Amino acid sequence: MKYLFGPVSSRRLGLSLGVDLVPFKVCTLSCVYCESGDTTNLTVIRDNYIPIDEVIEEIKEYLSTNPELDYVTFSGQGEPTLNSGLGKVVRFIKDNYSHLKLALITNGTLFHDESLRREVADVDLILPSLDAVSNKLFQQINRPFDSLNAESMIEGLTKLKQEMKGTMWLEVFFCPGINDTPEELKKLKDAIMKINPDSVQLNTLDRPGSVDWIKPLDYSRLEEIAEFFKPLNVEIISRNKMKKTQRVSGEEIRNKIIKTIWRRPVTKIDLLAVFEIHPHELDNVIDELVKENIIYIESLETGDFIKPVK
Repeated sequence: MKYLFGPVSSRRLGLSLGVDLVPFKVCTLSCVYCESGDTTNLTVIRDNYIPIDEVIEEIKEYLSTNPELDYVTFSGQGEPTLNSGLGKVVRFIKDNYSHLKLALITNGTLFHDESLRREVADVDLILPSLDAVSNKLFQQINRPFDSLNAESMIEGLTKLKQEMKGTMWLEVFFCPGINDTPEELKKLKDAIMKINPDSVQLNTLDRPGSVDWIKPLDYSRLEEIAEFFKPLNVEIISRNKMKKTQRVSGEEIRNKIIKTIWRRPVTKIDLLAVFEIHPHELDNVIDELVKENIIYIESLETGDFIKPVK
């Protein structure tokens, strides 16, 4: 499959089939914490970056096998709402596979666009982000396209929540000493209460970002922030909340590991959570791929991350 990936076991979505709607790395932001690295095509222009008819054909082919899925998820290595055909894919799945739930993982920057809000109105679960209310910090953390600002982003998310039929989980990514100050937390809480998401998910670094100065926020501090954000429905999300695994064997293990690593850096713990294989078997595959110069392992404070040799 060229545009589909997985199914992968997601910390939030269970067993999820990924649909990639933009090439690497087309995005409206170049976030310092992005596990996919710096954005190479920073833009706000919605276009047919990937042929939607080809995406739909792949979806038809894959779903003809009646796989067990918790979600079909629009995500990937860029911003999926940049594809102008997003609404067409949503409509196709809803019209032909009404039993499937759809999720959209988005940075939330483009929902000031009324036409985009209409396109995603039937998505069951939308997971946008909001990391800063102060524009100075928005620039520092998210490094947006020039025309974007935090005010229009918050307004767009507020309208989206009012108009959408499904559920919204809003993620906030915390960078120590930047957006966890009392002043910014107060602004974040006020903005989030205005948006009124169904859930607020607090996150911090657990994989390598695109800059080396970014560090994870202590878990105890995340707990303090969760308490401060009450009465909002808040949870701290972490990498170990995996629900389901996939049974794989032989050459399939190797291929799936390579595909997973090319999309994002992972640890052995991540791979064991996704694939139901013995740790020794995983070690053997990783050792082979290292010897073949296909992957390498980088040791960081947050763990040993497996990355592709590019």
